[in-house]
Amino acid sequence: MTTQTHGPHPSLDDPSISVEDVVRESIVDAVPVARTEREAEFYTLRDGELLLNMGPQHPSTHGVLRIVLKLDGERVVDIDPVLGYLHRGVEKLCENADWHQAICYTDPLEYVASLFCEWAPVVAFEKLADVTVPRRAEYIRVLTGELNRISSHALYMGWFALDLGGLTPILWSFIERDEIVEMLAAITGQKLLFNYFRIGGVNGDISHEFMSRLGDWMSRAGAQIEANQGLLNENEILVRRARGMGVLDRETALRMAVTGPNIRASGVPFDIRRAHPYSVYPELEFDVPTRQEGDSLARYLLRGDEIKQSLRIIDQVLHEMPDGPVMATLPRLIRPRPGRAWAAVEGPRGMYGTYAISDGTDQPFRMRIHDPSFVHLQLVSLLTPGNLIADTMAIMASLDPVMGGVDK
Repeated sequence: MTTQTHGPHPSLDDPSISVEDVVRESIVDAVPVARTEREAEFYTLRDGELLLNMGPQHPSTHGVLRIVLKLDGERVVDIDPVLGYLHRGVEKLCENADWHQAICYTDPLEYVASLFCEWAPVVAFEKLADVTVPRRAEYIRVLTGELNRISSHALYMGWFALDLGGLTPILWSFIERDEIVEMLAAITGQKLLFNYFRIGGVNGDISHEFMSRLGDWMSRAGAQIEANQGLLNENEILVRRARGMGVLDRETALRMAVTGPNIRASGVPFDIRRAHPYSVYPELEFDVPTRQEGDSLARYLLRGDEIKQSLRIIDQVLHEMPDGPVMATLPRLIRPRPGRAWAAVEGPRGMYGTYAISDGTDQPFRMRIHDPSFVHLQLVSLLTPGNLIADTMAIMASLDPVMGGVDK
């Protein structure tokens, strides 16, 4: 009798093949050959354990990520985040462009807050080329950056609720986000990948339309943001699902190189704007909010605290911004002296940095990008085990990863 096959697997039409044989074979094929001790440990199942694929669609992340859960019933025993579904080779693209062109390649990385993706490489390039940025341009960078931070945090709050099953907050968050990006579009010309920062300044002064929209928004921003937060902060379901979940203690946060709101929610007041001041932040008054609990709820609440500080910064910038040019005089082709430079800025998700090497030509010899989401994803395997499957969403969403920068 001839055995019927369908591709590489036996067919259930063959009476000599049982369902158990086919299921057993498919399970064996799904488990990869262990290349490291970590993989050998993770894919070795004990009695009662099973593997569950989550993704590679959007499992509580802003982008494409695959999560493999090792479960004992509904309780998570271990977790393995699998990266690489968005890889685009941005760093190598930047090395094959001139210093000006490289900036536009960084925008799609942390696309929720793309101004910060531009800010770090621009500062690194300015260090290499000994460029002095006009003060008005520095104020405009801070103004637009803080607006972008608010829009990112507003979307985070909506996404956090959406990942826990709530629909209304994401609709409210997009209202705030859309108002801000309409403002930024009036000055940059785009609503997502702004491509506004330049080596030596910014691409154009602020416009009357921008100031009109900003003044109207600032008059009601505080009350509107309080209303948005009240919708969630007083929601018993969200609070009880987030409180005590994924507790990140201070020592672990420092050991794992966590930055941004995630480390400040664990009681560490580390902020690049204060620890390593840049632009005109040393001239501005603002607090660095912290929380002590270190759980998913604290990480959510801290971003609300940061929105209020960003509003303080914007108000000061509008009152103290000087007149003057917004761009230094530079040649079309920049050829910095041979050397290397590092620059870091405080993005909505933490320290966003760029390391650039010049060999004296008009192109970066090497360029490397430090993305906070990539660092924070390593926390998932530390914070999730011991919780239920449903809690995985709350923990991952609270870390606020953006996969564009992870798969750079």
